[in-house]
Amino acid sequence: MSAFNAIGEEREIDREEFTPGIEPQPTWCPGCGDFGVLKALKQALPEVGRTPEETLLVTGIGCSGKLNSYLDSYGFHTIHGRSLPVARAAKLANPGLEVIAAGGDGDGYGIGGNHFMHTARENHDMTYVVFNNEIFGLTKGQTSPTSPKGHKSKTQPHGSAKDPIRPLSLALTSGASYVARTAAVNPNQAKEILTEAIQHDGFAHVDFLTQCPTWNKDARQYVPYTDVQDSDDYDFDVHDRVEAQEAMRTAEDALSEGEVLTGRFYVDEKRPSYQEEKQRIGEMPETPLAERYFDDDYEWERAYDEFIDKHR
Repeated sequence: MSAFNAIGEEREIDREEFTPGIEPQPTWCPGCGDFGVLKALKQALPEVGRTPEETLLVTGIGCSGKLNSYLDSYGFHTIHGRSLPVARAAKLANPGLEVIAAGGDGDGYGIGGNHFMHTARENHDMTYVVFNNEIFGLTKGQTSPTSPKGHKSKTQPHGSAKDPIRPLSLALTSGASYVARTAAVNPNQAKEILTEAIQHDGFAHVDFLTQCPTWNKDARQYVPYTDVQDSDDYDFDVHDRVEAQEAMRTAEDALSEGEVLTGRFYVDEKRPSYQEEKQRIGEMPETPLAERYFDDDYEWERAYDEFIDKHR
């Protein structure tokens, strides 16, 4: 049984199924990199055999939060920095859903940074796409956690005195089992990386460089870029944490100097997901919560009753 009849259905899927029937006029600025994320997602989901009915997109606040208005699937627009806890709960309740969370660099690495670290540490089976434009865009150009040191903005008129956060390194040290970086200006690679991230069993973090031509003209369009998998200058094993860490530091340092290094940086296909670990120790039922009450004869349960029974 499945909570939704569509889950598990095998059929050919067209990317246009993810375009809303009445498509809203995008409010992203012309040239915004967020269009690249939307396009890559529409290409990746049919590639992995997922329909709109099998997909849940959870977004935070910011320009990235408009994504689920333009992608026809189940959607949940959360408050600032809280897309990950909602996405985690949805995946635990209904593991058959393909759960994708999305947020901006301020939403994901700043306000939601605590959730980011612990979702990676627990290795929840989902994909997290962070629109990284190195600026707060929706609120008109304030310094964000990824803004480079010295960057001038409305909130830092004399230039930021802080070094930017290292999102790839943070994901790895927190425990993410898939870490990659791509850019809106590299659509072919973006589609491939999102496809891999969605297929990955565990927490997949994609740092998606999205140029902001309105509020962050310093970043230009993240070109030229180098795919580390295609370059002879960057030879490392994505399955080796030490080599991956060094490659990430190189990429993060290079971005501050104007060189854009993209690609897969770390992949661990052996680590069990949070759901698998909880089932192994008997703390997560085999029958998902979303499917437990489809039977009219099923006796309703309360977590409160279970808790009390253990302490009698």
